Amino acid sequence: MKRRFVNGILFLVLCILVVAFLTPIFFVVINSFKGKFYISNEPFSLPDETTFAGLTNYINGIEKTGFFSAFGWSAFITVFSVLAILLFTSMTAYYLTRVKSWYTSLLYYLFVFSMIVPFQMVMFTMSKLANISRLNNPPGLVLLYLGFGAGLAVFMFCGFVKSIPLEIEEAAMIDGCNPLQTFFRVVMPVLKPTAITVAILNAMWIWNDYLLPYLIIGLSTPYKTIPVAVQYLIGSYGSKDMGAMMALLVLSVIPIIVFYLACQKYIIEGVVAGAVKG
Repeated sequence: MKRRFVNGILFLVLCILVVAFLTPIFFVVINSFKGKFYISNEPFSLPDETTFAGLTNYINGIEKTGFFSAFGWSAFITVFSVLAILLFTSMTAYYLTRVKSWYTSLLYYLFVFSMIVPFQMVMFTMSKLANISRLNNPPGLVLLYLGFGAGLAVFMFCGFVKSIPLEIEEAAMIDGCNPLQTFFRVVMPVLKPTAITVAILNAMWIWNDYLLPYLIIGLSTPYKTIPVAVQYLIGSYGSKDMGAMMALLVLSVIPIIVFYLACQKYIIEGVVAGAVKG
């Protein structure tokens, strides 16, 4: 009975949290179908025959911001940044874990230290160096995201690599595999749960990030990502097309929600896998 009571309380708390998290999304969706003049006056009411605007907000938002171009650049930067993070950090973690020396330990702690450095401490220096190095473009952003995402990814991969028995790698080397072949044919497939977790976390971060693309690429280039493109809906003296903004928020959040729902079951598995000794 006591366990049943505790489970009931936990279920109630989780239901409250679900409602709390989904309520803002619900209001964004319903307001995206209202006329822009009614959103501020009646933000919590459902659309009716007076306030309903159909797909007007979506059409206006797409036309004003060049949404499809921004969507393409966001997808390019997100996909290639995540692939770069997965490839290079997994190889780095494998090397740092298997090669025991003072400098690999130092590198590992430097990666861990980078996780606690606030972005605000480095953003101005980084912006200047990015401009000097001609990294103010989508490929340059991929490189910058690799640097910022490396700390957490290396930390997670190192925890998982430690749980992989050395006997598996030794058997592969006896069969004629060199270190690279051992990594890609033996270690990398075993790293799948952690790799998916790292991919989900970084994809959600990069897709929704506003500050780094704004600082590096800016508003006056054709390489705008979706969060930067939404800024075009804010006019002079603070005027905003709230209807179009709500519509673009709905369109921009759909891909990352679909990606998360398709892969979310691997998150807990990947996070706790490094704590289980194989």
